[in-house]
Amino acid sequence: MFGTLTSPLFPSSYPRDTQLRWNISVPDGFRVKLYFSHFDLEPSYLCEYDAVQVEAEGEVLALFCGREETDTEAVPAQQIIISPRNSLGLLFSSDFSNEERYSGFMAHYSAVDVDECSERKDEDLLCDHVCHNYIGGHYCSCRHGYLLHSDNRTCAVECSEGVFRERSGVLSSVDFPSPYPKSSECSYRIEVDPGFRILLRFDPRFDVEDHPDVSCPYDHVKITAGSSEFGPFCGDRPPGDLQTDSNNVTISFHSDNSGEHLGWRITYTSTGRYTPSTTHRYTPTGRYTPSTTHRYTPTALFPLTPDSTWSNSSLSAGSARCSSAKSLRETDNRELGVYTEKANLSSAIVCSTSGSSSPRHMEPG
Repeated sequence: MFGTLTSPLFPSSYPRDTQLRWNISVPDGFRVKLYFSHFDLEPSYLCEYDAVQVEAEGEVLALFCGREETDTEAVPAQQIIISPRNSLGLLFSSDFSNEERYSGFMAHYSAVDVDECSERKDEDLLCDHVCHNYIGGHYCSCRHGYLLHSDNRTCAVECSEGVFRERSGVLSSVDFPSPYPKSSECSYRIEVDPGFRILLRFDPRFDVEDHPDVSCPYDHVKITAGSSEFGPFCGDRPPGDLQTDSNNVTISFHSDNSGEHLGWRITYTSTGRYTPSTTHRYTPTGRYTPSTTHRYTPTALFPLTPDSTWSNSSLSAGSARCSSAKSLRETDNRELGVYTEKANLSSAIVCSTSGSSSPRHMEPG
């Protein structure tokens, strides 16, 4: 992959009114190196008469003319030209008259390997993590835990990390606060006990790629809580606190194949959801069965007392038959609150009437 180019009739005088073009190409991963060992053309201001023009991809890299023994002309001298890609063009032109004899030029070209890994001007040539150069090309690899994307340049990551079941915790984009991986689809799920609702709080260092005119077209965070959806979120300002009404939250994160941004981190907590006690107006005899069953697990655990503070067991509304209707008639309040210490209704049921000073035991209905 090398050769020599000369002006017509070299080393004799080149002909008048001539135009010649040479196109040099080498394999991908190489570039063209060009230099002149002899140069003798008609001198002119701005090379208006005879000249050699070096081009690449439609751009003029150099324009030469004149004689080597002078210092005032645009001669190549010892200059070495390297093409930006794997091709180079050389155009020789002479006008209609020469008052003296000029011997022309001799140029040499060769293919040279390019260390793509050391060049960072063109983002398309970069590897996300590690770049390896070899003769004629390069290849990319990724750090442990990452996967090389189909573009053979981007490092993606598997980031669906199962289910978070603790009542509080922290989750974040991969490598936060370092830039998150490109071309990733991440999903995180939070599931806490029924009867709780989840609160999400974003770290102030929120940095997700955005667009000045379109809402989150590139990278974004989306949140689903039950039937409610929040987002998409992006930019450099964190969303406010999100109080969901669900014990089940999914956080989805999408990133495209460009940009470097720090990502996000979320701290979540959960609080007990209020469930009103079941009440029923009594009759002297009868049976009461709640239409629905609610479960309530408080965040703070206390023994069950006549003033309706919670026990250290999960509470379920159930059905009960009062063993003594007379005890109900003795109270001025006409509503009966029914509670069970355990979900199993075969256990004793503790009932109390509003205004009563002590709980009463009822038999399971």
